[in-house]
Amino acid sequence: MAADAPPIDTDALIIGAGPVGLFAVFELGLLEIGAHVIDALPQPGGQPGELYPDKPIYDIPGIPVCSGQELIDGLMKQAAPFQPQFHLGHQVSTLQKQPDGRFLVETHKGLRLLARAVFIAAGVGAFVPKRLSVDGLDAFEDRQLFYSVADAAAFKGQHLVIVGGGDSALDWATHFATEPAHLAASVTLLHRRDGFQAAPASVARMRELCDAGRMRFVVGQVDGIAQQDGRMTAIQVLGPDGSTSPLPLDALLVFHGMSPKLGPIADWQLALERKQLVVDTEKFQTSEPGIFAIGDINTYPGKRKLILCGFHEATLAAYAAQALIAPGKELPFQYTTSSTRLQRLLGANGATGR
Repeated sequence: MAADAPPIDTDALIIGAGPVGLFAVFELGLLEIGAHVIDALPQPGGQPGELYPDKPIYDIPGIPVCSGQELIDGLMKQAAPFQPQFHLGHQVSTLQKQPDGRFLVETHKGLRLLARAVFIAAGVGAFVPKRLSVDGLDAFEDRQLFYSVADAAAFKGQHLVIVGGGDSALDWATHFATEPAHLAASVTLLHRRDGFQAAPASVARMRELCDAGRMRFVVGQVDGIAQQDGRMTAIQVLGPDGSTSPLPLDALLVFHGMSPKLGPIADWQLALERKQLVVDTEKFQTSEPGIFAIGDINTYPGKRKLILCGFHEATLAAYAAQALIAPGKELPFQYTTSSTRLQRLLGANGATGR
């Protein structure tokens, strides 16, 4: 977006595309409120989608067990009738109240939005990748250095070095070594030790591919880079014996996990307690009217960091915001089981939405 372009106007802005933020889209939609959603990650899902997509969750009401990714997929499907607008890979940098009571929000990429109500559903903060600290490496980020894979096809035919010992590193390494549509010229998995924090089946598959010569595994750490004509040509690998050796590459993919950071939220003049936003339990509103905090980012007496509690908070916050966004517009409280209005919004039984 150009610097002089007008900001995107929206009724509601949700900061965070995890389970609670996605459910807020649904609840706002039932109240005929459209929403834009911002998240620092390149895909929706938040903590469950990023940290435990394949691990079971047992405490979602009515769902005896589901994986983190299955929960996210269901919430995305549930929110779909309301056509939320996602702005992924954006971290909110500033939030300023305007004279007319709306909030001007800007991301680190210059995206600006003007919202009547803001829902902070940022979990324990924005999840950002744990970066490699190597001199000169940052200059290649998003060109030859990547901390996530947005388009696997872009790496086809390249010489890849993948760093990490968890599920993401092993899964992507085996993917690029075997998937015909994304097959790399070569794949080298680099990890600091010959031990992994990944599923045993993933480790076994990696070793099987190494034995077959379809990829290789190197024990070591990135200690430096080599570059020529503005491109990274190799990394220097520090081995267990203290020696270094060059490892040529086209792209370096690093999967060292994610870490949450409260980030700019701490600078927004909102009441905080132990790095969490203080809210009331009637509206889940922060110390600034019109700004709500739901999910793990908030605190109040008796707070429990459970997804189902976040769903409750999102519901009450949505109803509170409706009075701010559309004052004087009375919407009767209705149930989705019997309301033709709500079923029409949801596109149920062949009905069309708004």
